[in-house]
Amino acid sequence: MNYYIVKYSGPFGFIKPWTAVRDGGKPTEIHTFSQQFLTPSIVEGIEKKLFPELLSEQGIKKIVGHRLSYEQINGQQEVIQTRGWNSKKQGKQFLFERPTAILVRGILLNPTLHLAFPSFEDSQKAFTQHICLCRNEDVLLPELVEKIDDESFNADVEKYAGYELVFEKNDNSFLVGYNRQNGAPMYGWLKTIGNPVKNY
Repeated sequence: MNYYIVKYSGPFGFIKPWTAVRDGGKPTEIHTFSQQFLTPSIVEGIEKKLFPELLSEQGIKKIVGHRLSYEQINGQQEVIQTRGWNSKKQGKQFLFERPTAILVRGILLNPTLHLAFPSFEDSQKAFTQHICLCRNEDVLLPELVEKIDDESFNADVEKYAGYELVFEKNDNSFLVGYNRQNGAPMYGWLKTIGNPVKNY
C-alpha cells in the first residue's frame, strides 16, 4: 500500500501533558513537561483543522500514520494566575488578590512531524496548510510531500525516525488521557522508530 507523506517542521512546539497534574517544582514555580507523543484527540484535532468538512464526524478518517521527532525539550517560563480570587480583611475593607506563580513549560525544539495519508488529494490539501501540535502560536509549516510504500515508512529509521502512538488497546497499551468530546479513555502503545531525538 502506498502512503503520501507530508513533512511539517517548525522552530518549536508544545504538546499538553496527558495528566492535569503538575510534574513538580515549588509552589511559586511549577513545572509541566511536554509529552513526547500525539494522543488520538490531538491527531483528530489536526485532521479537523486540515479538513474542516469532518468537523461533524467523530474519529480519525484520513491520517493513517504519523511520526514525531525533535532536538530537545527546553523549559520556558511564563507567569500564571489562579482562576479564583483570595480575599482578606484589612481594617474595614476587604482586599482581593489573585496569586501568581511561574510555570516552567517544556517546549519541543525544532520538532518534525510526518503525517501519512492514503490519498494524493488529501496530502495535497494538507500540504497547503500549517498545523499546530497544541497551542496556536506553535506553528509547524509544510516542507514536502512524497509517495512511499507503507513498509518504507517503518523501515527507514533515519528519514522517518520518531515516536508514533499506535491507537489500539492491547497488552502493551497504556492510558494516554480522556477524549474531550465524549470523555472516553484513550489508549495506545508507543512505537519508536530509530532515534526520535535528533542529533545535529
